Amino acid sequence: MRTLTLAQARRIAVGAQGLDRARPGRVDVRHFRSVLNRLKVVQLDSVNVAVRAHYMPFFSRLGSYDRDALDRWINGPEVFEYWAHVASILPSDELPLMRFRMDQKFRSKRVAKLRREHPGYIEEVLAEVTAHGPLTVSDLREPGERTGPWWGLGKGKIALDHLYSTGALTIRGRTPNFVSIYDTPERVFEPELLKLSIPEHEAHRQLLLKAVQAHGVGMLSEIADYFRLSNPEARPRLAELVDGGRIQEVNVEGWKQTAYLDPAARLPRASRGRALLAPFDRLIWHRDRTERLFDFRYRIEIYVPEPQREFGYYVYPFLLDGELVARVDLKADRKAGVLLVLGSFAEEGVDRSRVAGALSQELSLMSGWLGLADVNVSRNGNLSGELVRASG
Repeated sequence: MRTLTLAQARRIAVGAQGLDRARPGRVDVRHFRSVLNRLKVVQLDSVNVAVRAHYMPFFSRLGSYDRDALDRWINGPEVFEYWAHVASILPSDELPLMRFRMDQKFRSKRVAKLRREHPGYIEEVLAEVTAHGPLTVSDLREPGERTGPWWGLGKGKIALDHLYSTGALTIRGRTPNFVSIYDTPERVFEPELLKLSIPEHEAHRQLLLKAVQAHGVGMLSEIADYFRLSNPEARPRLAELVDGGRIQEVNVEGWKQTAYLDPAARLPRASRGRALLAPFDRLIWHRDRTERLFDFRYRIEIYVPEPQREFGYYVYPFLLDGELVARVDLKADRKAGVLLVLGSFAEEGVDRSRVAGALSQELSLMSGWLGLADVNVSRNGNLSGELVRASG
C-alpha cells in the first residue's frame, strides 16, 4: 500500500480545495461554478459578524468579487439549498442524490407537538405555498409567534422547515436579510430532474466519491461527515469504491487509520498563496482532521462565554503557503466603515514578521471587498504588535 508523508497529504488536501493556486483577475459566474464544483457543498450560516459564511469560501479562493453577482447565481437554476451537510448550497444536478434524505422519516418533537396542537396546519401551509408561493414565513396567513431566541421557532417556520426537509417544498432563495423563500419543487427544478431517482446505496456511493475528491485524501470519519453520513453507512460503500478502482487506500505518516485517496488528486510540489478561512470552510470544518493535517487546534467559540474564550467570538484561521500559521478574530463595523481585528494570534514557531506582512495584505483585500475603508488592529494577541506595524 502506498504511503504518503504528512507534508504530501497536506499539499494534496490544500490542492484539492483549490487553495494552492493564484487567484483570477476578473471574477465571473464561471469562477463561482468552478469553486462550488470543486468543494461540492458550501455551508450556510446566519452569523454576520464580519460577513456571512457562504461568501468566504469564494473570497478565499477567488479574492475580491461582487457578492450581489454571487447571490444572483446562487438564487438561480444552477444551485439549490438542502441539508447536504447542515444547511448548504450545492449544484442543482445533485438534487437526486439528496432524495434518500428527503424520503427519510424525519422525527422531530417540535413537529409532533405542532401536529398535536394544530392538526392539519402543516398541510394548510403546504397548500398555501402551492397556491400563492413563493413565500417567506412572514407571508403566511398564520405564521405564529416565536417562543424565544435562537431556536424558539414559531409554528409557521416549523411547518415550512419540515416540508422543506421532506422535499415537499424547496428553498428557492433568500432575502437580503437571509430569510428563506419557500416554493414548490415543480416551480423551481426542471421536470426531468425531479423524475430522477437514485437508490440510497448508490447515492451514498456517489456522495462519498465526491467527498474523497473534495478532500484529496482523508480518513473514514471526515469523508463520511462531508455529507453527514454515518461511519457504518460509509464503510461498505468506500470498500466498493476501492474495489472498483474509483479511490485508493493509502497510509499517511502519523495517521492511525487507513486513508482514502482520490487517484486524480494533484500532488503539488509546493503550496503558494494566502487565504483567510471562515469557520465552516471545507478545508477546516472537520476539526480533528484540521488538527491531524496542520497541527492546528481550532474550535469556534460563539457559544463560549466571553471570559472563557481563548481567541475570540468569530475567528478566521490564516492559511499561508499551505500552512495554517495564524488566526484573527474579525468584526465588520459597518457604521464606521472599518474591519476590526479584535485579536490576532500566531502559531508557535512561525516567522511573525512574514506572517503579519501577508496577513495585513489579506485583511486589506477583505476590507475593500466588504466596502470598508480601513482595517483597525487591536493590541490583543501575540501577533498584534507585528500586525499593527505591518498595517501602518
